[in-house]
Amino acid sequence: MAVDRLLPTEESTDLLALVRDLCAHELAPYAAQAEESETFPRDAFRTLGKAGLLGLPYPEQYGGAEQPYEVYLQMLEEIATAWMSVGVGVSVHTMTSYAVATSGTEEQRARLLPDMVGGDQLGAYALSEPQAGSDISRLTTKAVRQGDEYVLTGTKAWISHGSHADFYTTFARTSDDPKRGISAFHVPASVAGLSFGAPERKMGLTGSTTTLVNYDQVRVPLSNRIGAEGDGMRIALSALDSGRLGIAACATGLAQAALEVAASYALERQQFGQPIAEFQGVQFLLADMAAAVESSRATYLQAARRRDLGRPFTQQAAIAKLVCTDAAMKVTTDAVQVLGGYGYTREFPAERYMREAKVTQIFEGTNQIQRLVISRDLLRSV
Repeated sequence: MAVDRLLPTEESTDLLALVRDLCAHELAPYAAQAEESETFPRDAFRTLGKAGLLGLPYPEQYGGAEQPYEVYLQMLEEIATAWMSVGVGVSVHTMTSYAVATSGTEEQRARLLPDMVGGDQLGAYALSEPQAGSDISRLTTKAVRQGDEYVLTGTKAWISHGSHADFYTTFARTSDDPKRGISAFHVPASVAGLSFGAPERKMGLTGSTTTLVNYDQVRVPLSNRIGAEGDGMRIALSALDSGRLGIAACATGLAQAALEVAASYALERQQFGQPIAEFQGVQFLLADMAAAVESSRATYLQAARRRDLGRPFTQQAAIAKLVCTDAAMKVTTDAVQVLGGYGYTREFPAERYMREAKVTQIFEGTNQIQRLVISRDLLRSV
């Protein structure tokens, strides 16, 4: 069932048609097998890049589409509905490109952004560490300046696209100041000293590779530092605000996919001489699922519109991430219930959706951290 979307322009309506066509022909048919075999969908990202879908919110002069976040997130939701690993990957890549797009020099944007948004360069966001997840002030990866270079040493953890990415937006400590001692760097995957741990064995999103990233005396030129020295925490937190909206949209897309599977199954499955969709208990369950999906969509769009207007949206991004991912967990679990015994088998995608939903409550800041962000922002404004 296609979502009846409210889009602001004729251009964005045409873009929706393109995205839906690509999802139907290039993504959805391959999702189940790739997730089963844990195959990283690198070709899918190249296809999306060539179609102009990896740079939707970024400037046209660098190859982007310069679309408002309201449009970008709805396109991202469509992709996640077809294949969650790819939707999350697009969100991660967009967040990874954010540092250069918003804090890079004109030379850096001209040199790096066209390949980022064109699909030739897939990015990874190297922020978290084994002992520094939610508390990024505890980063220990170091970047020591030596002449016109920085030498990076340390380990990053839980890095999506690890070992497959072409570049790593890396945050490393350039001084001991907990908050103003972090800097951002563009690290090409080809540099000497960069290595990767074995892929994590995950319960879901198995097509999206996640690894440790090790920096052993990795040398990057001064020209690859993004922003001023010590500006890394500001860049990271700003990127995360936008990245949380991406995860909110992906979670909504996953919930939409689960709702579609459950509704279709309820119309086909016969019990006591009639489709189970005729039973009020199932109808009410589906109605609650639909309400959760619609509420999620409205929540992330409200936050996106604030962002597009240049208004503060940190609290709204955290609310969207919290609401949408909790809803995805509930809706996917209910989809398994609607399918009954078949929902517990791999014959249908409902169980995969349920496994994929769980991590959305964890990455890009756990939902407990979102509650902390929301309460702090709320109390600050009272």
